[in-house]
This record gives sequence, structure tokens and C-alpha cells, in this order.
Amino acid sequence: MIKILILGPTGSMGRLISQLAFDDESIEIVAACDVINIGDELGVLVGKKDTNHVKIRYIKEINEIINETKPDVAVDFTLAEAAEKNSKICVENKIRCVIGTTGLSNSFLEEFEKLVKENNSPAVISSNMATGVNIFFKMASILTSYLKEWDIEVIEAHHHRKLDAPSGTALTTTKIISEALGVDIDDVAKFGRSKGPNKRKIGAKNEIGILSVRGGDIVGDHTILYAGPGERIEIKHQAHSRNCMASGAITAIKFIAEAKENKIYTTQEVLNL
Repeated sequence: MIKILILGPTGSMGRLISQLAFDDESIEIVAACDVINIGDELGVLVGKKDTNHVKIRYIKEINEIINETKPDVAVDFTLAEAAEKNSKICVENKIRCVIGTTGLSNSFLEEFEKLVKENNSPAVISSNMATGVNIFFKMASILTSYLKEWDIEVIEAHHHRKLDAPSGTALTTTKIISEALGVDIDDVAKFGRSKGPNKRKIGAKNEIGILSVRGGDIVGDHTILYAGPGERIEIKHQAHSRNCMASGAITAIKFIAEAKENKIYTTQEVLNL
């Protein structure tokens, strides 16, 4: 049994992951931490009444909770500020992490990688753990290698509650494209376009547009537009629900529990892509 700690179980992803974890015979939820619903039984909250009666505890008690429950893996799909703080505590306690939180800072990622190595606690960090999205990433790398002289744009759409823009998935997509082009994402990324004269730099090696749409309850759409002379190619991934991401998180939990190499893994590595 893989013993897991769920951080942020009351959020959309936290609830879905909890539901799937309760149903998985190889996983045991031993603890759950949040800032709301303290004292509530997690199984009841997510509609799984026949569970091991784990109660949600206050996140500020995380060190005490870790000492009491001794989880193998911590799962975090919360906000960046919280994830950056709590995942470091987990790794310092030699707990392996699966992190799907987006908007993480570069300074955190650099520090976290050092902590992972120092504490022999490998982790998975991914902006999107859905299988289809990670195949989409692979396709982006392959297509870009053949279309280096074309214009490339990345368009993403999400629900109106989403805090970060562009999405973590769009940023990952653009980074993959930039690497295939042999350029630095910071040199070519253009986030939206302002009103007035704003001519595009021709060719993806000079500019990659990243455009964000927010509205309604869109779960997540991502499109890459490759535009060449007289023709274009578009590849698109649409998430119908967050279940695909939650299922990917369960796969990542099982992977990282057995991972041998002491490093931060991507979901593409988890899926052997």
C-alpha cells in the first residue's frame, strides 16, 4: 500500500484525486490538510462514505501530521504560494511529492531540485498530468522540428475562475516548441497583443504568440497553430472534465513511489513518452 497525504483535498482536483485514491486498492489516504473544512471526514466530503475515516486537518499542523501518519507520497494541486511552502516541508521529511500546481516560480524550482537530491526524495512536477496532453506535448516537439520556418501560435482557453495566465500547460507547450527550435522561450514568447500597430515578427524563431481566453466553465482547451505559406496545421487538445488529470495524478503517485532516480520527473517520463 502506498500511503499518501493529500494537500488541498477540498479543491476541485483535490476532491477528484481523493475519490480515485479511495477506490484504488494499492493506495491508502492517511492524511489530508487544508485551510477549510477542518475536522470534516474526507470520505464523506467526496462522496465515499465507506472509507478509513480520515479527517481534514489544518495545514499549519503539517509537521505534526507527517510525524503521526508517515506518508510515502504527498499530492499537491493547490495554489503556488501554498505548494512552494508545503512541498518543501514534505521533501525535508523525505516524502516523495506529486505536484500539479501551476505558476511555480523558477527560484522555487531551483531550490526544490536541490532539496530533492539532498533528501533522496524524487518528485513529479507537471503542469498537466493528463495522458492526452502529454501526447500533445510529444506531437508538438515532433511537428516543430519539421516546421521551424513557419509562424507558431499557442492558444489556450479556461474557465473564468482560473487565476494564472497563460496556463501552465500553454507555458510547457511553448517551452517544448522553443527547445525544438533551439531558442530561449524568454526571447521569443509574446503574451497577447495590445491594440494598435503591433506587427508580428515573422517566423517562430523570432516570435511565438501565447494567447489566453477566459470564460464560463471551460475545463481546458489548448491549440497549437502552425502557419506556413498557403497552408496551416492545427493540433488541439480539449479536456472534457478534470478526471483525465486526476487519473494522471494517480498514475504519477504509483510511479514516484517506486522511482529509483533521485530527480524531478515530468509526466512524459512517467508515461515513458
